[in-house]
Amino acid sequence: MTLPSLPVSQVEVVLCDCSAQDAERVFACLRAHFESDRRPDDPPHETGTDRPTMWTGMYDTAAAVTTGGRHPEPPSAPVTVEVQGSPPAVRLLRSALEEEYAVRQVGVEAGDQEVQLQLRVEGREGRG
Repeated sequence: MTLPSLPVSQVEVVLCDCSAQDAERVFACLRAHFESDRRPDDPPHETGTDRPTMWTGMYDTAAAVTTGGRHPEPPSAPVTVEVQGSPPAVRLLRSALEEEYAVRQVGVEAGDQEVQLQLRVEGREGRG
């Protein structure tokens, strides 16, 4: 079975190993750069179960937005960010994260058309 590919400018983002508040901080950073299916008035929230929670969003790296230079709050703890999309789109999204946060790549799976990265994102010293 072949899964459908994402449009070339779209990146799927999955956040885990973090609080709902930290997930919203990372999503807000990405919304400050790109159009998204994640609305600002619908932030992540805890489910109240013992299961691990994951939050997802789609970002269109071809649809840049401007926010007036306001820096997002840093997460209170490192956040695991998994991104999947075309190599150019993933590079743009990663660059947006690197503008605001310390980003470390902890995993990569590359194919012909798509790449999947696992990143650890945290606040930078002196910012926030």
